[in-house]
Formats: sequence, structure tokens, C-alpha cells
Amino acid sequence: MTSPSKEPVAASSREFVKQSSLYQEFLAEREEILKHKWLESERLGYDIGFERALLDWIRKHREGWRAARRQNQPPSGGGTASAAPFSAAPGKQGP
Repeated sequence: MTSPSKEPVAASSREFVKQSSLYQEFLAEREEILKHKWLESERLGYDIGFERALLDWIRKHREGWRAARRQNQPPSGGGTASAAPFSAAPGKQGP
């Protein structure tokens, strides 16, 4: 059981985490992996599962996706710029 005095601290900690750039990057990457999972599952005709989608996306798309996100962020590193969905690696066309 938690005491009422700790609730504001816990709530502010959760808000801090939600606002952090690391967490925002995690959520954006997770969204791309889920999109990849859906596209590959549709293409193959069966659910490939999250783990397979994760490993496939890391191997095929992560580097290009991160590079595209870095190019779209302001020089100060602030703000929450996001790459367009399904952004392709440089020199490649999208789906």
C-alpha cells in the first residue's frame, strides 16, 4: 500500500519519463516496428510476431530510420521532430 504523500512524487516521475527524449524515441521506434510487423504479416499472409518483426526491422531499417530522424531534428536537440511514417533509408524508395 502506498502512502498518499508519495503519490505526487510518483505522478511527477511518470510525467518526467513521458516527457524524456529517450522515452519519446522508444515510442517512435516501437511504432515503426509495429508498422513493419503489420506490413510483413500482410505480405506473408500470417502474423509474424513482434520478436521476428523487431529483429527484421533492426536489421533492415533501423539505421536509415535513425539517420532520417537525426536530420529532421533541430540543431539544439530540443523539440519532438518525427520522421514521416515508412520513411526509407537514403537512396531507397518507400513501400
